[in-house]
Amino acid sequence: MSVVEDRVLTQDVFEDLARHAIRAEEALRLEFVNGKLGVKAVPDGDHGRIIAWLTQICMQSDPSRWLFGEQGLRIESYRRGNARPDACLAPIDAFVGQSEWANPDDVLMVVEVTSYDEDTDRRDRVEKPRAYAETGIPVYLLIDRDTCEVKVHSQPDGVRYEQVVTVPYGKTVTLPDPVGIELDTEPLKNWVR
Repeated sequence: MSVVEDRVLTQDVFEDLARHAIRAEEALRLEFVNGKLGVKAVPDGDHGRIIAWLTQICMQSDPSRWLFGEQGLRIESYRRGNARPDACLAPIDAFVGQSEWANPDDVLMVVEVTSYDEDTDRRDRVEKPRAYAETGIPVYLLIDRDTCEVKVHSQPDGVRYEQVVTVPYGKTVTLPDPVGIELDTEPLKNWVR
């Protein structure tokens, strides 16, 4: 019987693995959050429509910013990690010259839209808010299709978001500065199962 050493997955090894995985299977998206390798579900049509809706709102608010879909980010200050949020709002040139896993310093907001998979609770409601807060991203917007709620996380303190505002679909919610958008969530009712 051979003894197998416990090995820690490094960020470099993860990035190489993620590059190979996406080439082998275009539907496969890997993340490395909280020291754990994770697989992200492929978005469905309603998921894509939600991102398109939010992109239009962000562009109308400030055309010098863009809502980038699926941009890989290096996250977490304590543990090095990599996340691929559904979208992130940043100045239009924020990622120019950067690699697949970009520096998040210019990111104003990250967006996750829940998927109908078994990892959504752990990934989108627990691990990612903590990782994004540790990274110092000012706003985390969670569009939760399971609960039909929008959660706006803000005021990161380096460990967690100090403020979380939850509203049901149909209400208006403020995306605080530096985003500064009033978001009418009524249309989200059209894109849930």
